[in-house]
Amino acid sequence: MPDKSTHTVSLNGEQIPVEAMPKHIAIIMDGNGRWAKKRGLPRNMGHRQGAKTFSDIAKYCRDIGISYLTVYTFSTENWIRPKEEVDYLMNLLSEYLNDVKKHEKENIRLCFLGEKGPLREDLKKKISDIEERSAKNDGITINIALNYGGRDEIVRAARKLAAQGMRPEEITEETFSSELDTAAIPDPDLLIRPSGEQRLSNFLLWQLAYTEFVFMDVLWPDFTSADLNDAILQFSRRSRRYGGL
Repeated sequence: MPDKSTHTVSLNGEQIPVEAMPKHIAIIMDGNGRWAKKRGLPRNMGHRQGAKTFSDIAKYCRDIGISYLTVYTFSTENWIRPKEEVDYLMNLLSEYLNDVKKHEKENIRLCFLGEKGPLREDLKKKISDIEERSAKNDGITINIALNYGGRDEIVRAARKLAAQGMRPEEITEETFSSELDTAAIPDPDLLIRPSGEQRLSNFLLWQLAYTEFVFMDVLWPDFTSADLNDAILQFSRRSRRYGGL
């Protein structure tokens, strides 16, 4: 937890200067299905345990002073999964949104990345309501990537600029970024992918240009605050030069 008197954060027994902490952490929450299979359980039970892990990690990030947390929950490619599994995931999201309303005093701002069009109408209404009601909260901002794909986001941004009639020479990194789902949100400092996989899976392709990556073997439902601390400690020991010396 942050120690205001010494300006440090205690992580797994080590004191880390606040300035060495990431301000924005992105997580690819991977391994729910394999977690369930290892235990002889239906895949949906892995998703439910993964949802609990997300809730626990989000609260922990808030407690240690992380400003932004972005999580990959459902990609544009995930629609090809069996309908039963997709429906279960959407119902889990609905449960989470209902639960959020019970914790409005926790000063969390909730935002959603991705194309909302294909979502169920009841989910779109809940999402819109929660984004509006939490917009003025100035605690941790939690970005949920839902029906999200990095390439799809880039294409949508390009189309928006084209629709505005912008000339090629008027398009800069800044103007392009302003049309992304993450407009006004700083790029992630740290990306964590549990489960042993070492790829981005079409996640935040524009925003991760200078992000530090940490890949971990633990499956997401087993991921704990100690694992998060370990990833942050790895991040704190790296030198970020952004192309310089």
